[in-house]
Amino acid sequence: MLAPKRQKYRKQFRGSWRALAIKGDKLNFGSFGLKAATTGWIKDREIEASRVVLARATRKYGKYWIRIFPDKPYTKKPPEVTMGSGKGEVSHFVASVSPGRMLFELDGLDQKRAREVFKVVSSKLSVKTKVISK
Repeated sequence: MLAPKRQKYRKQFRGSWRALAIKGDKLNFGSFGLKAATTGWIKDREIEASRVVLARATRKYGKYWIRIFPDKPYTKKPPEVTMGSGKGEVSHFVASVSPGRMLFELDGLDQKRAREVFKVVSSKLSVKTKVISK
C-alpha cells in the first residue's frame, strides 16, 4: 500500500476541507481525467485498486497518472475498548480530497474506452467523481 516514507508527526488531527480544490484541479498530463465532485478521504487501498484497473486498461496503448497521494494518517481504536486512554494507533493512510481535485489522468485511449475505464475506477472510490476531457 502507499504510505509516506517518513513524517514529522505520527498522528494528525482530522482537519476540515476547503470548499473547492485550489491546486491540482486542471488536466496537466493526459487527455482525460477523473475529477472529485465531493469531499472525502480516499484510502490507500482504494488508490491501489484504482491503479490496478488503470494499469490493466493501459497496458499496451496508453499511460496513466495518479495525482493524489495518501499522506494523512488515519487512527482507529480497537473494538470493545472504553473511552479515554488516548488516541488510537494508525490504521491506514488517506488522501484528503476536495471537490474539483483531479484524481487520475489517462492518455492514449479513445474517449469511449477512457470513460469505461473511469467508470470502473470511480466504483472503487469513496467519493463521487466526473470524467473530464480536453
